Amino acid sequence: MVLRVEGLVYRYATAQLPVLNDIDLTLAMGDMLCLLGPNGTGKTTLLRCMIGALRAERGTVHIDGETSPTPRQLARKMAYVPQAGGDSALSLLDTVLMGRTPHLQPLAVPGRHDRHIAHTALARVGIDHLAQRSFSRVSGGERQLALIARALAQEPRILLMDEPTASLDLGNQVRVLRIIRDLAADGMAILFTTHHPEHALLLGARVVTIIDGRITAAGPAAEVLRSEMLSALYRTQIDVVAFHGAPVACVPRI
Repeated sequence: MVLRVEGLVYRYATAQLPVLNDIDLTLAMGDMLCLLGPNGTGKTTLLRCMIGALRAERGTVHIDGETSPTPRQLARKMAYVPQAGGDSALSLLDTVLMGRTPHLQPLAVPGRHDRHIAHTALARVGIDHLAQRSFSRVSGGERQLALIARALAQEPRILLMDEPTASLDLGNQVRVLRIIRDLAADGMAILFTTHHPEHALLLGARVVTIIDGRITAAGPAAEVLRSEMLSALYRTQIDVVAFHGAPVACVPRI
């Protein structure tokens, strides 16, 4: 396994209940793993523990069998796409070039090879024509695509994505899902969170559901994502719609 999380526990303060409680996950090369759960259940906190931004109270995160990689070593193996980016005067190209930092010597500037990788990443997410546009002067969806391109420019083996389609229209959502599918087909290990369970169905991904910081279900999306389970997960009635016998959509009742 390229990524293994064992017995992870995290809480904001000693006297508080755990935000994450005894989390176990595994991710192999070529895997697509989707984390599902209501707001506030610990999905983003789990990703931040994996990248070392938060220190777990207990448990371990193994990356290629290592438990204590340096930040530089970690950044060469794992990339993280957050939910949203703030304003920046940098161009989209320079934003994506930041993803090359783990591959550069200290104080070195990106070279021709790095710029080629950055342009390729921008083209892969469909916004190379905006390369010189300021990050603060593009739409929220285009910012999200730029952050994905920045992660791709790191050339990681593991990609963590926190709601990567949250700001995107339907066309760009499909573009991102295709990117996830193609990267996994190339051997990359991908873990992503979403509030669209049908995305896991479309990708044929594995699913892990989290409620109140605990894993409640795990398995292939087509087996886990049933009406009863989703209704309990989101505390509202949800129907799973099938097409030619395969589940394809999750529809809430109003």
